[in-house]
Amino acid sequence: MARDWVDRGQLCRARSLVDSLFSLVRPECLYERPIPERHRIVFYIGHVDAFDWNLVTGHAVPLPGFAPELDRLFAFGIDPEVGAARTDGPEDWPELEHVYEYSNRVRNEIDCVWEQVPEQLRHVALEHRLMHAETLAYMLHAMSPEMLIRPAMGEPVLERESRSRSEVVPVGSGQAVLGRDPTEGFGWDNEFGRHTINVPAFGIDRYKVTNGEYLEFVRAGGTRPHFWRERGGNWHLRRMFDEVALPPDWPVYVTLDQAQAYAQWRGAQLPSEAQWHRAAFGDSDAPYPWGVREPSPDLGNFDSVLWDPVPVTAHPQSRAWSGAEQLSGNGWEWTCSPFRPFPGFERFSFYPGYSADFFDDNHFVLKGASPRTDAVFLRRSFRNWFRHDYPYVFATFRCVHNLA
Repeated sequence: MARDWVDRGQLCRARSLVDSLFSLVRPECLYERPIPERHRIVFYIGHVDAFDWNLVTGHAVPLPGFAPELDRLFAFGIDPEVGAARTDGPEDWPELEHVYEYSNRVRNEIDCVWEQVPEQLRHVALEHRLMHAETLAYMLHAMSPEMLIRPAMGEPVLERESRSRSEVVPVGSGQAVLGRDPTEGFGWDNEFGRHTINVPAFGIDRYKVTNGEYLEFVRAGGTRPHFWRERGGNWHLRRMFDEVALPPDWPVYVTLDQAQAYAQWRGAQLPSEAQWHRAAFGDSDAPYPWGVREPSPDLGNFDSVLWDPVPVTAHPQSRAWSGAEQLSGNGWEWTCSPFRPFPGFERFSFYPGYSADFFDDNHFVLKGASPRTDAVFLRRSFRNWFRHDYPYVFATFRCVHNLA
């Protein structure tokens, strides 16, 4: 049975998750801007609650306003082009104490009327906050380790032997079922409607492309990934809280541009959204690539269990019908499909720009999940998207091949 994502207990759990991320930042660093194109961290402290306030009071339960200037200030995030750095300073933002007072009051007010909020809006509030849990994780990943308070955690196993290049598994021709039907429950507007696409046969990498495989490309002249560092002629990986020698069997995190350049270098391509679905689900209606079993740690690296990747071979239980593994977890997977509406697309009336503002052919679809993706987003219809040159996200890829 699917988890219930609409009760107040789930809202409190989501709040605690995001709050725990803010607590990892040293207090004096909360006005830092770890990613030049995005807001300062203090914005997000106010934003996750301002979003709930504006959503609930504007579209469900009218409540008396108490800080309209903060409702506006914290209303919307930004998605500028890479290199379009913001120019505001820390002095342009409210005092931290004032921001927390605002957030706490919003939570108290929302809690009093939560049962009156329509189910669809409850889902929106919950999933929006859980999305920001992942956004905050990659923002923290961009900070200097001395700005963070490292939590107690176990050390993952670091593979030291590079695996040979991923084998290619064949995927027979057939239909890919994309999208969602309204009777299937909540989804964001871009997930609707359900439709089928005929997909010719192709081959796909069994595993995600690894650091070791991508290193061959870098040595041949390819660009280095954002999280890589060269020290004394040796390559290292910036993990969430430290730096280690490059683990060759972990998936490489890259931009779409880098993924496409690597695929071309290999004489391959990136999968389309339809090909990814075909490899993941075939002709079945299974909710997950591995079948009907509910998500659990042995099926993939997701749901904020770990901070960093694991080897691409770590979850054989995740194998899809095609033979491809880790299609959900251990890193979002780039597709070559521009983020566009499905047939019959209708904007959310209460959030008209959520998807439509990004139907610009500069954003591309990603499927799957990263280590910091909440399990609710593992539903087969969920679509992530980013700019083709955005380097900060936990995004990897695998290649597809012609079988002729």
